[in-house]
Amino acid sequence: MKWPILGLTLFTFAGCASVNTIEHIEQPDSVIKYQENSDEPRFSNLYPGGKTYPETCEENCYPASPLLACESPAENCRFTGQQNPPVLNTGFNIRWLGHASFYIESPDGSRLLFDPVSAQFDWPVNWAFRLAEGFNRKQGDWPSEAEIADTDAVLYSHIHYDHFNKDDIDQIGNHSQYFVPLGFAEHFPEDGYHINEMTWFSSKSLGELNIHFVPAHHFSNRIWVPFLYEDNNTALWGGWVLEHKGKRLFFAGDTGYSPHFRDIQQKYGDMDVCLMPIASYFHEEHSQWYRYVHTTPEDALTAAKELNCKVMIPWGYGNASWKMGDHSSHSALLRLLNMHNTMTSDIPLHILNEGEEISL
Repeated sequence: MKWPILGLTLFTFAGCASVNTIEHIEQPDSVIKYQENSDEPRFSNLYPGGKTYPETCEENCYPASPLLACESPAENCRFTGQQNPPVLNTGFNIRWLGHASFYIESPDGSRLLFDPVSAQFDWPVNWAFRLAEGFNRKQGDWPSEAEIADTDAVLYSHIHYDHFNKDDIDQIGNHSQYFVPLGFAEHFPEDGYHINEMTWFSSKSLGELNIHFVPAHHFSNRIWVPFLYEDNNTALWGGWVLEHKGKRLFFAGDTGYSPHFRDIQQKYGDMDVCLMPIASYFHEEHSQWYRYVHTTPEDALTAAKELNCKVMIPWGYGNASWKMGDHSSHSALLRLLNMHNTMTSDIPLHILNEGEEISL
């Protein structure tokens, strides 16, 4: 007697589902690069192959800093240093939610989320990661229900689990527009989402705000069923530039160092605010690969110089990170502070703790 009822229930849910609206955005000067000798379309970095790095910290890379108050060396820290951020008058307000997640208020009143992940990885990967690594991250800051309801756009850099969580899509809902890389929309449930799939160097307006999708040096994968299925590089990856009346905010996404930073500056001009990753580059056995797809702090400083950033806000480390490819929660920040002095970098730094915000 239960089977007909179950069948009716499934049919009812299917009937209520709303079809997603997917817009593919590609301009004449957009760029797509595919892997060679692949049986199906798979994306490639703009500059594949071996890399040379202008700066590399060789020794004493993690000296203790009086600017950090930590519960134990480089663990569970809070930045306590005095800061004098530059007066840029961009109109952007930036709140760091933790790891790669940001809540942005733009000069025209638009509210945007970058790579929002509220808690852990999607199930069942969260359990697999906990079993393998022995921990889940501490939960980061998260916007209020009212702020989520007022969010105009959600921007994702790539499909890796620490940057894209399907549970959060349900929480955010379909009232916001979603801006994603090419090949990303298939990971959304059919529930009435408005999804803009974009190629590198493509743009779309949101109110008075211009949103540009730009290259990163990374990779993508999400699903692996041994001997049956994998989705390596079938979705694109990248970063974002928000532009309003000549003022620009850059979010790099996960990326290694490559000439693509110069390409971005040449196309869009100097960046006012740069949200730059500085973590996940360390590995005892595979350090070359980890650095290939993640900037070290000195790589991030070099990239910020090439982008002519007026201020750099680092992310990827912290109390709400998963410490993938890191010595500790704040080792990357210690290395950044050290290399900023060693390189005599003229890029101003502004350090946020999770939940803090700044208007620039």
